[in-house]
Amino acid sequence: MRALRWHGRGDLRLDDVPRPGQPGPREAVVEVAYSGVCGTDLHEYLHGPNLIRTGPHPLTGHAPPVTLGHEFSGRVTALGSPVPGIDVGTRVVVDPCLRCGTCRWCRHGEYHICAKGGSVGLASDGAFAPFVTVPLEGLVKVPDGVSDEIAALAEPLAVGLHAVRRAAIQPGDNVLVLGAGPIGVAVLMAVKLAGAAGIYVSEPVPERAERAAALGATEVFDPTAADVRREVFLRTGRIGPDVVVEATGRPELVELAVTTVRRGGRVVLAGISGGSASLPITQIVPFERTVLGSLGYNFDIPRVLDLIADARFDPAPLLTGVYPLSKGLDAFAELDGDRGRHLKILLNPKEH
Repeated sequence: MRALRWHGRGDLRLDDVPRPGQPGPREAVVEVAYSGVCGTDLHEYLHGPNLIRTGPHPLTGHAPPVTLGHEFSGRVTALGSPVPGIDVGTRVVVDPCLRCGTCRWCRHGEYHICAKGGSVGLASDGAFAPFVTVPLEGLVKVPDGVSDEIAALAEPLAVGLHAVRRAAIQPGDNVLVLGAGPIGVAVLMAVKLAGAAGIYVSEPVPERAERAAALGATEVFDPTAADVRREVFLRTGRIGPDVVVEATGRPELVELAVTTVRRGGRVVLAGISGGSASLPITQIVPFERTVLGSLGYNFDIPRVLDLIADARFDPAPLLTGVYPLSKGLDAFAELDGDRGRHLKILLNPKEH
């Protein structure tokens, strides 16, 4: 079968690889329906290795080249052991978090920060291929009525939902979201669902700013033309937002987030990059501001699928393109060259 594999920075190849064999006792094989191109995938291609290890991963033993793809839907074709509620033929989304199951964090239900953890598509072969082998514990049944395309968007939405849960946003809160890329938009949608009174967004790309406004942002600011900190301060009764979510991973925005949030407020860092941020202690301790990291999801994908099935989450605005897997390199080039147009591109391994 053909698979889109990362060989190194700037080196993606559509390779011929063996189709997965019979899964082990803790594994399943999934026939991929759609797989989303994540900002992490693009970052690994342009600037990696970042989350991909150059040598064997301590949990999986896998070393590059690695098939990318960790946001996907599909159908179970083989089970290594029985799974309650899931049979061969069941439509699933896969929580791609790889976990050891024995460390302190796994034992306390925090598998997403497992001491040895990784991700399908980064620490093991992923879903930019017709078939993928995954851990049994990652299988999540797709509710009836949720299409394969929409189900493939559950993972990025879960990142946004998890960030909002980390922020403990309450009805009536004022929230500032820095960035309206895929994660920023997912955060915006989850913030709206949480009942925030004021939802402010900072985004310099006009197309993304317009999309954020259409999705319910109270006001969207262009940070190249406005002092976002001042504007949000004035609109919140000279108090500042209760929560700021940084959704880009840009180090220079971390300090802006900290200095913008109100006294006693919460900053959630949901974006990832390889850079280092400067945090002014005098802006944190005297004002008792809280800075939180937010990584991926922790049982958030099933929550998102239920919300989609109940028509409380509509992922459709995230989807801006569908490509055959054979055009995967074109999809990466388009995402890199036109970030205003695209939020989420799905790859379909069945189309040629």
